[in-house]
Amino acid sequence: MKKSGRLLRLRKRAESLKRELWALFLAWKDPRTPPLARVIIFVAVAYAASPVDLIPDFIPVLGLLDDLIILPALIAWAVRLIPPDVLAEGRAKAETHLASGERIKTPAAIGAAVFFVLFWLALVAWLVTRFL
Repeated sequence: MKKSGRLLRLRKRAESLKRELWALFLAWKDPRTPPLARVIIFVAVAYAASPVDLIPDFIPVLGLLDDLIILPALIAWAVRLIPPDVLAEGRAKAETHLASGERIKTPAAIGAAVFFVLFWLALVAWLVTRFL
């Protein structure tokens, strides 16, 4: 029973994060959103939509912790910076996008994936040159 309850809570949390990401993406497009909030939204959405993580998921514990800590922290920071009316409109519109099954499509996701791949390649190259 405990496992199914935890799983249900995790699913609800994941749905909540999806809704917030959509709301942030829509707020990012709104001209009333302050520049700093736009930058944080850009990073959060790019990170979430990127098929490559900063710390790959196959690395035990750390691979999942980055998703559990970094993304919610970015979302919370952006939410604090967005005007309440813009956020409320974004959240309302997010429901429509989620119900349709639409996914966030942005060039930022490709950019983030390229960045993380280059980061890991540079790290591996550095390690190889350092120890060989």
